[in-house]
Amino acid sequence: MKKRKLNIGVTGLNAIDSPGPGISVIRGLREAASFDVRIIGLSYESLEPGIYMHDVVDKTYQIPYPSAGTDMLLPRLEYIHEIEKLDVIIPNFDAELFPFIKLEHKLKAMGIHMFLPTLKQFEERQKVNLSSFGEKYGIHVPKCKILYDLATVHSLTSEFDFPVVVKGKFYDASIAYNIDQVRSYYNKISAKWGLPIIIQEFIHGTEFNVTGLGDGKGNTMAAVAMRKQYITDKGKAWGGISIADEKILGMTRKFLKNTKWRGGFELELMKNKDNELYLLEINPRLPAWIYLAVGVGQNIPEALVNLAIGNTVTPFKEYTIGKMFIRYSWDMIVDREEFEQISVYGEL
Repeated sequence: MKKRKLNIGVTGLNAIDSPGPGISVIRGLREAASFDVRIIGLSYESLEPGIYMHDVVDKTYQIPYPSAGTDMLLPRLEYIHEIEKLDVIIPNFDAELFPFIKLEHKLKAMGIHMFLPTLKQFEERQKVNLSSFGEKYGIHVPKCKILYDLATVHSLTSEFDFPVVVKGKFYDASIAYNIDQVRSYYNKISAKWGLPIIIQEFIHGTEFNVTGLGDGKGNTMAAVAMRKQYITDKGKAWGGISIADEKILGMTRKFLKNTKWRGGFELELMKNKDNELYLLEINPRLPAWIYLAVGVGQNIPEALVNLAIGNTVTPFKEYTIGKMFIRYSWDMIVDREEFEQISVYGEL
């Protein structure tokens, strides 16, 4: 029986030293057993490598930055849909989820499906709300303080032991060992991502990550845990290994059951020397290392698409332990004309 072919729009094509999830998501989609795909890349910048990976992405369109708002995004998506007849869109950046969530009903009326967290779920897991999130759902989280003014930095010495973690509201995190470093990171991160800045207690221990998929009803459709083995200077995993840890997977099931999370996610966790598990961050989308989940037997991108279009999905129950991912980079040689075309016309 011939498989249905889906036209799927995917963002996050920046396969650089701090990669977006898009390319890994696409690799999972191309290995799907339940459908075939035509991949429509949705890019923000002309130098995103995925644009030029023609064996991965069939065609690319530039879309407005999330800061431009839904009034700019919707007409562009309407134009792309008129040409490509999109079935599904998978957004892969935290910063773009808010406008896509706001447009979900309008896009569905056009025939474009997504499977995203609700606006309430998206907001309550924000870094600025992590303390109240942990209290509400009975999950250990590090002590946090939200800063809107650089003048309040001096108070940290009486509230925190150093080092502390200085985080942006969307991305970026740096470890500060004194007040001067806090000020420096505050200025650097706020200039890029705006305010507020989050100060988080530094938890000494071993870092773990979990990616998975919730069905919006409290059920765990997929969950894969890994331990980072190589971390870049930006804190990104450049290598990791799938692990079995019932405490970590139990926290994941609790998170999904209590929040009724809808869509993909990543939990960033730290286990201290006393074997206590702390939730550092909830990323409301699939992570850049999602292809490890595919490689160990849980094709989460495929399952997400099937949920988006209303198909019945059987939850994954197990995965292979001890499989590693090792990221690498290579140089692509591309024609200048291609760069000019995406830069000038917004399509390639």
